[in-house]
Amino acid sequence: MTTVPDVTRWMVWRQDDNGNRYPVGGYDDRIDALARVLALESGVVHKQTYWVDGPPGPVCATNRDLYVRLVDAGERMTDSGRTLDGFLRAWWLVARPLAGRRELDLDTVAAMVVAAGTVPPPPLLTSWRTAEFAHVDEPADHADWERIVLSQIADLADFADQGPLDEHAYFGVDAPRPAGCVRATDRRWYNFDPRGYLECGMAGALGGWDEADGLRVPVPGPVLPLRPEPAPGERPLPTLTWADLADLAICGQEYE
Repeated sequence: MTTVPDVTRWMVWRQDDNGNRYPVGGYDDRIDALARVLALESGVVHKQTYWVDGPPGPVCATNRDLYVRLVDAGERMTDSGRTLDGFLRAWWLVARPLAGRRELDLDTVAAMVVAAGTVPPPPLLTSWRTAEFAHVDEPADHADWERIVLSQIADLADFADQGPLDEHAYFGVDAPRPAGCVRATDRRWYNFDPRGYLECGMAGALGGWDEADGLRVPVPGPVLPLRPEPAPGERPLPTLTWADLADLAICGQEYE
């Protein structure tokens, strides 16, 4: 039996307004192919259709699979110089085409983050700095996730107005909000780059880390983390809701 090589196993296709189909590019990783589609769909509104053709997956089936993917994406973004503010604005952008979905498979979640590391971030809107984002106690949908992320973008802009953060900020600091400002979350900040935000977001919200990663160790004795940590070990995780992604965003900000 002839073995089909893994190279370019997933093809991204485009269908134009007249129904003509064209190959966009081939990929050896399903998540990279899905990320390309999300990047294309997040641009100027159009009538064209994009999709991925190839083995259906999933590539990510557990919290561990997703943890590894998101940590890798965060490291690549940080090493390339993408700021947390830039990532969050791009994450908001590529998530918009998915707003109508109630649940997202893990490959799509990973692709969203990968795409957010490649697309140009949209400009910071003045309205985000002054908007009142109603506090979100129990996130439920895309709109709640969006309020949290836009609030975080506004917080980071407020930090930037005060100049560079010093090394003590990583021990926890409150955002310097204007008087009377209402934001979706009032939690302290501990992470200020994509690497820390995504690793802590996964570890605090969904787990999946392993001590062998060398990134964190179990909290010893009576010292408790800021929030209950997910049970250790790998577990199946078929889909995530926007509430799960909101929790991941909150943990990205506040978890150590």
